[in-house]
Amino acid sequence: MPETPSISLPRLLLKTLLLFAALNFLCAAVSPAALGRLTLYNTLFPGRPRLPYGDQPALSYNVSLFNLDAMFASHKIAGPPKPIDEYRVILIGDSSVWGFLLTPDQTLDAYLNAAHLTHDGKTVRAYNLGYPTLSLTKDLLILQRALTYDPDLIIWLTTLEAFPYEKQLASPLVENNPDALRALSPFLLFSSSPPPSPSSFLDRTLIAQRRPLADLVRLQLYGVLWSATGLDQYYPETYDLRAEDLEPDATFYDLPNPLTPDVLAFDVLAAGVQMAEGVPVLLVNEPMFVSEGQNSDIRYNFYYPRWAYDQYRTLFAAQATQHGWQFLDLWNAIPNAEFTNTAIHLTPAGSQQLALSLRDTLRDAILKP
Repeated sequence: MPETPSISLPRLLLKTLLLFAALNFLCAAVSPAALGRLTLYNTLFPGRPRLPYGDQPALSYNVSLFNLDAMFASHKIAGPPKPIDEYRVILIGDSSVWGFLLTPDQTLDAYLNAAHLTHDGKTVRAYNLGYPTLSLTKDLLILQRALTYDPDLIIWLTTLEAFPYEKQLASPLVENNPDALRALSPFLLFSSSPPPSPSSFLDRTLIAQRRPLADLVRLQLYGVLWSATGLDQYYPETYDLRAEDLEPDATFYDLPNPLTPDVLAFDVLAAGVQMAEGVPVLLVNEPMFVSEGQNSDIRYNFYYPRWAYDQYRTLFAAQATQHGWQFLDLWNAIPNAEFTNTAIHLTPAGSQQLALSLRDTLRDAILKP
């Protein structure tokens, strides 16, 4: 019998270390973020109707991750090319746009699509690119990617809580995308915080990226359960309603009274309109719950003292006029009974009413022949 060659343990360890180092260098050179473009969605599985987000993955068949390539690759907007007879509307904003506690057929985009709007012989089709957390800069990151999908109209829904400068870099999606954020820095002032440093070589290695890479795999695996059930979030049997009785606190992020435009991130809105480069942008001050309980003479709801919110609305309207923005103020368009666990999350009926308000504006002011 031929003699079996002996294996040198030191040589084996050395080869293993060299292979491991090579994989780390290769991972850093390729950029793990680019691996997000490899997806089973829109091929083996249908594209998701909203960006992936899930605090309880095992119950929601969804996972929160911060790889923008993977998030968009899993969405139905990344599916077949845009039809020639489609007028594409993209919705961006916070968890109220994403549809917290709403099924995919109860979200704003679903109700807008059910309205069967047309423009110049094309069918108006809305896409939900909202994402939880309140930050205009987070919205801007998503808008930058959304513009690569040839939109005909951007509807950007927002609220005062997204405007303080200290909120701009606080969203986990922003914190975990320093390179994408730095690409936006020519548009932004970052009045209270400098843009983050670029990711380092070590940040991009296999060791540093093991959790994000695991999330990429989990997102693909959850596609099996999601496509079989249609579930993409966990719906608790009960939940606490939005606060009715409020604290007698009239402060808002230590901002001055009166508010001035420079203490709110109107520059981020301006950056978004500039970035759109000719694609119309409709800015919407989204509806909110208005308390009638204890201390409601001081505060509208958990988020806002009355003085701050009233001045914000005045400033928003003035900025829109000054810059020529299309602006729609729907702050009190939805009855109180149609809010769920926060002052901005809507019931299915509230979501449908919001869609009707937007439908009328689109039909009468934007989609006219």
